[in-house]
Amino acid sequence: MSSPPVTALPAAVGSFGATDALAWVAIGAFVLALALQWQAHEDAARYLAAGAWVVFGVFWLTMVPYYYGEAQSPIQTMLSLAALPLCAYTGYLLYRGRTSLFVLTKAVAFMGIIYLPVETIPFARTWLIETTAAQTHYGMELLGHSPGLNEGANGYESRFDFDPDETVTGRTTYIVLACTGIGSMAIFGGLIAAVKAPLRRKATAFALAIGVIWFLNLIRNVFIGLASPFGWFQYDPLIYITTTYMGSPADRTSFLVAHNFVAQSLSIVALVGITYLVIRILPEVVEPLEEALFVLTGTEYDLADALGKPDPAGEQLTPPSDD
Repeated sequence: MSSPPVTALPAAVGSFGATDALAWVAIGAFVLALALQWQAHEDAARYLAAGAWVVFGVFWLTMVPYYYGEAQSPIQTMLSLAALPLCAYTGYLLYRGRTSLFVLTKAVAFMGIIYLPVETIPFARTWLIETTAAQTHYGMELLGHSPGLNEGANGYESRFDFDPDETVTGRTTYIVLACTGIGSMAIFGGLIAAVKAPLRRKATAFALAIGVIWFLNLIRNVFIGLASPFGWFQYDPLIYITTTYMGSPADRTSFLVAHNFVAQSLSIVALVGITYLVIRILPEVVEPLEEALFVLTGTEYDLADALGKPDPAGEQLTPPSDD
């Protein structure tokens, strides 16, 4: 979600450009590497996947100027900066022979297959943004606010048309692709698709994850969409922080606090909670998660043992024994 008046979104997120090309190259290379592995060409698969991870890290590095300058998001800026060394290290581990990382590679490939078409195909992007905006507007109406929708700075019917003379800050917001929840949905879709498990449990886990993400994202959008115009966080200490350290106009403080600090921090908590719920249904997803933790910490983890081991049928996790 963005808060006008601002400039149009950069090419990195608004149209097909160098950044989108990097993403497609990385995901395409991941898919090809997995195909080579399936054909038992292990060495070629490892080398190609290793290079793809480096390209994927460069892709995230190109997003830093947007997250730092346009989005003014400390959390996303730091994550994008950390992505390149982490991705490069993942590629190095694959190159050196840690083939267990192919399951994480597969998960990221499926994430890209889910996300990139929505990012780069205009019809899909338009439908998702405008549908999310309409649903968010309906949520506002349930709380007694009906501003209407008009065209936002991104060219979609996704701007909440609050009267600036009737609000505290005179500002409003509009929905962008990141506000649709598609990124989080792609993460869980990729994790679920990457593991081997009965289709019934995979479908159940997917439906749960998507449903919870959609509901929480709707609450998030309504919260930010109301906090910005009505100035819920227009307090002097917060205004000082956003104007002094972020170079933002004072009247944008409520948007930045609601979006970049409150909502993004709670989103991390929500993702952890959704992950736990998915694991209860589909314990197999601990495999790519364990590989991700190894890349982050250099330590082997047994999440299944920590959270409770699957029963012999693999249908559910049971509490760990005290013995």
